[in-house]
Amino acid sequence: MSFKQLVTGCAVLAALSLSATQAHATQSFRLAWSLYPGYMPWDYASEAGIVARWADKYDIDIEIVQINDYVEAINQYTAGEFDAAMMATMDALTIPAASGMDSTSIAVIDYSNGNDVIIMRNGDSLSDLAGKRINIIEYSISHYFLIRALEEVGLSERDVTLVNTSDADMVSLFAHPSTQAMVTWNPMASDILQQPDAVNIYDSAQMPGELTDSIVVNTATLEKHPELGKALLGAWFETMAIMQGDDAEAKQAREAMGIAAGTDQAGYEQQLEATYLFYSAEEVVNMMADQQLQDTMASIASFSFERGLLGSGQDLSETIGISYPDGSVWGNADNITLRFNNEFATLAAEGEL
Repeated sequence: MSFKQLVTGCAVLAALSLSATQAHATQSFRLAWSLYPGYMPWDYASEAGIVARWADKYDIDIEIVQINDYVEAINQYTAGEFDAAMMATMDALTIPAASGMDSTSIAVIDYSNGNDVIIMRNGDSLSDLAGKRINIIEYSISHYFLIRALEEVGLSERDVTLVNTSDADMVSLFAHPSTQAMVTWNPMASDILQQPDAVNIYDSAQMPGELTDSIVVNTATLEKHPELGKALLGAWFETMAIMQGDDAEAKQAREAMGIAAGTDQAGYEQQLEATYLFYSAEEVVNMMADQQLQDTMASIASFSFERGLLGSGQDLSETIGISYPDGSVWGNADNITLRFNNEFATLAAEGEL
């Protein structure tokens, strides 16, 4: 063999080796989450190595990233900086889906059962909100929650003044005497309600099943990499199984989640009492197939359309579409940008992950 042939052969082998390495490169994904009782399991699942084990099973990497500002987490997901994110199901519609990012809820994981709170200073009822300034994340699930609550006492958005406020600023802001009222959620709400002049005048326990949260994944990414959906729900339901028990491991898990949330085990367990978590995959499958989900999303879509959050269509049905596990589509079937897919939860329920 000539020197030229030897060099050429080595180059070919090197190219083949590089190609093989690239072909087997581990695909990496990122999930964003922010402080909320129903999202805290991700912190434990990540720290305890549960996410890593499920990612390894499917030969991928998954990074779980905490973002201090809730809306910013969703915005970063919408901008493509994350492949998945935790968010209120309504916000999945009004932010990524409304922006044109086709997104899929692979699991509706809970509903707020007291975690979302309308807090007031110098008042004790919803009627007392008339004429008041209310600090809130405008156009978010909190906004919807407030409007639904005001309707119960014959008030509307026109009867109050909304002040757009980041969730990261809620606790410190309520300490200012000029703050009159606030809509927020745990753990911030629990901290605020420890102040002697803070009064819970209404919470989401009076609106069961409406304020849901989801694990949302970029649809194109999910279709190309279904292993991501499998790994995420594998890790999620393993963590659910651990934390709901009363043994030492369950208590340790809840304690770790409480510390990560800025409280302790008792404080976090109190927050969990106000969170209706779907601990089993079967519950998630049933929730996503329930007509109540479609009815609630229709109500949310109407609310969002009236505030210009779903585009400029002349009619609500002309804006975007929402698809459901039974194959039905609400809205524009030619522009589906939010999908409820319980395929992965079904696999988990059947032990097939």
